[in-house]
Amino acid sequence: MVGEAADAADDWIVEQITGADVCVTADIPLASRALAKGARVVPPNGRPFTQANIGNALAGRELSRHLRELDTGGSGPPPFSKADRSRFLSALDAALRAALRG
Repeated sequence: MVGEAADAADDWIVEQITGADVCVTADIPLASRALAKGARVVPPNGRPFTQANIGNALAGRELSRHLRELDTGGSGPPPFSKADRSRFLSALDAALRAALRG
């Protein structure tokens, strides 16, 4: 059990995660924090977050939040597809193998 704070579960994950772990999440701030601890991060769409792309993902998230505040809408992410599933399974396999190699 974790506390009731908004990010209590994320905080617990980040406290526990190491460079030998793989984090599966679509939560971009959590992905950023996990990467900072050396973990590998694979979102459900199978396009892994890395140190090279997490900054752009955070910026895009912030831009989307701002546009929602302006009530300009947005359709959200596209529906999960068979290609996403295949890409996720491949990326997860690659991340797990890399984590095992150390």
